[in-house]
Amino acid sequence: MTEQRIALVTGGTGFVGANLLRRLVSDGWDVHVIVRPGSDLGMLSGIEHSIRVHVHDGSTEQLTAIVKFASPQIVFHLASLFLAQHTPQDIAPLINSNLLFSTQLVEAMSVTGVRHLINTGTSWQHYENKDYSPVCLYAATKQAFEAVLTYYVDAAQLAAVTLQLFDTYGPNDPRAKLFTLLRKTACSGEPLLMSPGEQLIDLVYIDDVLDAYLLAADRLLQSQVNRHEIYAVTSGEPIKLCDLVEMYSRIIGLPLAVEWGARAYRLREVMLPWNQGQVVPGWKPKVALAAGIALMEHNIRLSEQTAKR
Repeated sequence: MTEQRIALVTGGTGFVGANLLRRLVSDGWDVHVIVRPGSDLGMLSGIEHSIRVHVHDGSTEQLTAIVKFASPQIVFHLASLFLAQHTPQDIAPLINSNLLFSTQLVEAMSVTGVRHLINTGTSWQHYENKDYSPVCLYAATKQAFEAVLTYYVDAAQLAAVTLQLFDTYGPNDPRAKLFTLLRKTACSGEPLLMSPGEQLIDLVYIDDVLDAYLLAADRLLQSQVNRHEIYAVTSGEPIKLCDLVEMYSRIIGLPLAVEWGARAYRLREVMLPWNQGQVVPGWKPKVALAAGIALMEHNIRLSEQTAKR
């Protein structure tokens, strides 16, 4: 009889994290998730009784107790605070979420003898395709933790895989991302003010993203990881924003009132996504962009119909 695998997940109330929890539960894992006090658990509807939720009080000591209690074979670390641009008031939350908590987590792993970590990074650590040039402070905090992680890999013999994500999408996404804005524009008919739209966007469907996490987990559990490996979760087929909007409009069959050039590009706008990364061995995206958009919209319509009943 195969021993049940145990996972500890951070960031489980977010879009990618919640979908990962569902996949792990479906695959028969014993799943523990760490949340902050007052976290909205709405994304976990339907699996609340299949997971163990631990509320972290912010201390390293209590986090260590959580890791010891869960005794996972692997930790999936997805928790982060994402801000494309920051204000002075955002500095402490960014450091606390992306650096302090992450360091507390690997310290707790070190103390309790948990050795396998999947960390989540961002392609935005590579502005203008450089080995390291952060697009924003958020990306800088992600890189800072990777530097901290080097210490724990060396000193505590952690084996780690960092997955640097590009844009992710799929059904039931609560984030105020591009497709959410386009959907609202299609329904309201009101104009959407956009940049000139020449930047390239690299989108990966959520099921493909989850496959990358699980393949990385298999590498760790089979002792195939050499210390700390870093992989890009990329479609390999970026598309211009203006072309993406046209594709979306065509698929949903509704016009979109987009005013191109009404907004300036953001400071350090990513015009060309990082394309120098290697993917997890054995992984490649299965869901093409047009098919993924169609599937996403179909699932959204089904959910809306179900809610009306």
